[in-house]
Amino acid sequence: MVMKNFSHRLPSSIELEQQQETRLFWQQCQRFYTFQPIYQVSGHLLAIELLTAVTHPSAPEKRLSPEIYFDALEISQRLDVVQEQLELLMQWSALFNQRQLVASVNIDGPTLLAIQQHPQIRSLITQLPWVRFELTEHHVLPQEEMIAQMPELGPLWLDDFGSGMANFSALTELRYDYIKLSRELFMLLRSTDEGRSLFSMLLALINRYCNGVIVEGVETEEEWQQVRSSPAMAAQGYFFSRPVPFSELENMALALP
Repeated sequence: MVMKNFSHRLPSSIELEQQQETRLFWQQCQRFYTFQPIYQVSGHLLAIELLTAVTHPSAPEKRLSPEIYFDALEISQRLDVVQEQLELLMQWSALFNQRQLVASVNIDGPTLLAIQQHPQIRSLITQLPWVRFELTEHHVLPQEEMIAQMPELGPLWLDDFGSGMANFSALTELRYDYIKLSRELFMLLRSTDEGRSLFSMLLALINRYCNGVIVEGVETEEEWQQVRSSPAMAAQGYFFSRPVPFSELENMALALP
């Protein structure tokens, strides 16, 4: 008699309890929003990225990983967050229109597709034509024909190119407005003479698939000058500003000194 080896087993009661505790922990978390500016290589302000900060009541001074937090949420809960973010940006609509700025909002592929069945969010999007959804790199990207069913979405951005699943295959799945180059890849290419030469070549290649490349994680004057002398369109990072609360949005410099 041949014994079957079952590779999958039912979780034990202890494991189920631990999973429940983990789920409860993340559901108890609180979130608040900040933003970070994105500057064109010309020095002019292009956009801001809405950032989500996550804390738990047990340690409100400790910031938790937004990526792990969102992964722990159900799709319906992620949609609630998206609606909350858009409603926040709506309060600043006059400023974005007046200054002709763009606001990017991070979203994963499954949540983006779920917006198709969420009329409230779709209605908000039509009122915020300056909002750009920025697809995160760690989820399977949606198919182009499905995105075409939501024309109100407008141009899409790709986040963290060169990290995780945001690689060359992603370039051909959808047509992106802007593509963000991850700091990890930027630092890797900066580490050698060959890499620095390859940096400009890579950006020139990516530009064929989008309207511009935004380099993430610029932290020093030297890094900024390298970006300015490359085919990049814009940059973002601590060199320009750390994340700041939305109460400071009106004070954001429209051009670098």
